[in-house]
Amino acid sequence: MELFKVHIGSWAYPENAYTKIFNVPLYSGFMYASVASYMCQAWRRFDLEMIDWPKHWPVRITGALIYLNFFSNHFIPDVRYAVGVVVLALFWKSKVIFRIDGSAYKMPVVVSFVLIGFFIWLAENVATLLGAWKYAYQHKGWAMVNYQKISSWAFLVIVSYIIVAELKMLKDNTTKRPKHR
Repeated sequence: MELFKVHIGSWAYPENAYTKIFNVPLYSGFMYASVASYMCQAWRRFDLEMIDWPKHWPVRITGALIYLNFFSNHFIPDVRYAVGVVVLALFWKSKVIFRIDGSAYKMPVVVSFVLIGFFIWLAENVATLLGAWKYAYQHKGWAMVNYQKISSWAFLVIVSYIIVAELKMLKDNTTKRPKHR
């Protein structure tokens, strides 16, 4: 995705570097990996538990639609808000239970998507201020990252969350199956 987005002009990495491939520095892959790594660590450290997680096939299709929209929105109308309505409908009842110092707390999954996206957006503002990368509108001088990027990050979080949650559930179902002799 990063190669495509840089090629299409969504953003750029203007600094010189020896570790760039098609104008994308290798560290950009680590940024995406850190989101998934954070989710895996949060799952373990906060002992996450999902309540009312939707059926697997609509969740996976929704994740695929979100990811495809990151590419297709350059050629057809951006459907992120329509997909956002699907996400709200799909996860409306879903809650995440997390534990801190032995106490359990509950939060709607949709709220967690938005909060994580918001905090990544804050970090992105720091990163662009420090020159890690620039959006087209930042080449003449720094400007705050467009607030619409919160939804972009939230959607990336949703895709990552779906992947991690589905894999965790698959692993849990696999490990709980009785062994046949």
